[in-house]
Amino acid sequence: MKKIIVGIGGMTNGGKTTIACSLKKALPNSSLINQDTFFKESADVEFGEDGFQQYDVITALDMEAMMNAVYGRMKNIAAFREEDIAQEYNDLGILIIEGFLLYNYNLRTYEPPDPPGYFDGHVWPMYLKNKKEMEEIADNIIYLDGTKSPEELFTQVYEDILREVQKLKTSADYCC
Repeated sequence: MKKIIVGIGGMTNGGKTTIACSLKKALPNSSLINQDTFFKESADVEFGEDGFQQYDVITALDMEAMMNAVYGRMKNIAAFREEDIAQEYNDLGILIIEGFLLYNYNLRTYEPPDPPGYFDGHVWPMYLKNKKEMEEIADNIIYLDGTKSPEELFTQVYEDILREVQKLKTSADYCC
């Protein structure tokens, strides 16, 4: 089975889950993993020098459990599809993974509001650090404009995925 893996990263409250869930609904041959379901218990999340609990760092997550979920779904993505799909897509699976790594700085609004200094002193520096690390290891990153509406962002991502599906379907090694 051919697979397309879509990673949706961004900062906390940046719209990742909204886009990911919309894509899941629009792509019946897809499966969704939400990184938020892998946060450690609050008592296990460390405090930083700034006095804030460090939820925007990778150590706040049970990454072993998350990666086991990712590998499990990649191994048998068809088992996680919730709907019957058209026969032409029966041998194609799309895995959508969303989490907090890359998004827009200025438009963050969060209820309840962040404590003073939390965003500028912790969230934004972690975003920049994680963004740099992703750019060093990944070669096909598409950045979204966080000032666009959720509908516009969904359309952009959805159309990008459909283009990738079409590329797979027309490639010489695509099998029935």
